[in-house]
Amino acid sequence: MARSDDGKRNFALRDTSGNESSVFSGRTPRQAALKAARRLDPAGSEGEADRVELRLREKGTKKVHHYEGWAWKESAPDDKPDWMPDRITKANVAKKGIEHLEEI
Repeated sequence: MARSDDGKRNFALRDTSGNESSVFSGRTPRQAALKAARRLDPAGSEGEADRVELRLREKGTKKVHHYEGWAWKESAPDDKPDWMPDRITKANVAKKGIEHLEEI
């Protein structure tokens, strides 16, 4: 398992065909999944958000982490920094399981 000096691991986003399009880093698979979910098309609210399957393969392993992810827009907090827009994208994920690949 390849880890950087700061403990972050790389996770490749896979489609149903096994093609890997993007790489997200994080200390945990969930952290990488949240980053991937923020790239989804955001809904107007969390309740309206479509749930999308996210499959992340940990680089250097045969483990694929399955998540359900969704994203939505909401108002930024009152104490937001000046550079932050008034509406921000939020995301959430739910773990569905782990798949072990035969080969990479």
